[in-house]
Amino acid sequence: MSRIFPKNSRQIAAALGLGVVLFGGLITAGVTYYFTPKYTRVGYTPYQPVPYSHRIHAGQLGLDCTYCHTNVFESPHANLPSPNVCMNCHDPAKGNIKGDSPLLAPIRDAFKTGRPVDWVKVHKVPDFAYFNHQIHVNRGVSCVSCHGRVDQMVEVRHEQPLSMSWCLDCHRNPEPNLRPNELVTKLDWDSAKDWKVSPLTQNTDSQEAFARKMVKVSALHPPTNCTTCHR
Repeated sequence: MSRIFPKNSRQIAAALGLGVVLFGGLITAGVTYYFTPKYTRVGYTPYQPVPYSHRIHAGQLGLDCTYCHTNVFESPHANLPSPNVCMNCHDPAKGNIKGDSPLLAPIRDAFKTGRPVDWVKVHKVPDFAYFNHQIHVNRGVSCVSCHGRVDQMVEVRHEQPLSMSWCLDCHRNPEPNLRPNELVTKLDWDSAKDWKVSPLTQNTDSQEAFARKMVKVSALHPPTNCTTCHR
C-alpha cells in the first residue's frame, strides 16, 4: 500500500509549526513595540546635565521660545541655545541670577571652553523621515501642537507621538492647529479668551473661521504623498 504522507511528514509539520510560532512571535513583538509609547516616545523625559525648568523660564518669567531657540522661524531644524545665551542671565562676573550655583557648572564650563553642553535630545523623528521646522511655524502651527505646554513642564517630555499617522492627521485637517503667526510661540494662548489679541483675527469670529480663511487665502494644502517626508 502506498503512503498518503511522506516519511518525513512529522518533521515537515514540526518545522511548519515552529515557523508559525516564530512568525507570530515576530508580528506580536513588532506590534507591541511600534504601537506603544516605547516606540513613539510619548512621556519620554530624559535626565539632562542641567536641571533647566521651562515652567520657570517660559511660564513664570514669560520668556519667549525664540529667546533661546533663535532659529525656529528660519531653519529647518530647531536649535538649542548656546551657553552665552544662558550667561546673559547667569553670569557670575556680572552678579547675575544664581551665577555661582553648582547646578549651573556645566553651563559655566561650556562658556569658558567653547564646548557645547551635552543636552539629551527629547523630540525625535526617525532618521528616514524629513521634517522642516521652519515651514510649520511660518504657516501658523504653534509650538504647543507638537511640544505641548512646555511652559508648564519642569522637565520637558515627549508630548506627542510624532508618528506617521499623527502627522498625516494634521496634514489632512490642519485647521485645528492654525493660529496667527505672531501667536505661534504664545504657549498660554486661549483661542476662546484671547482670540481678538491679533490684528489678523479682527475680521473673524473664531479660530475655526480664521483657519478656514488662512487655508483658502494661503492655498494651504499640506501634501500627504510619501515623498513629502521620505525623500
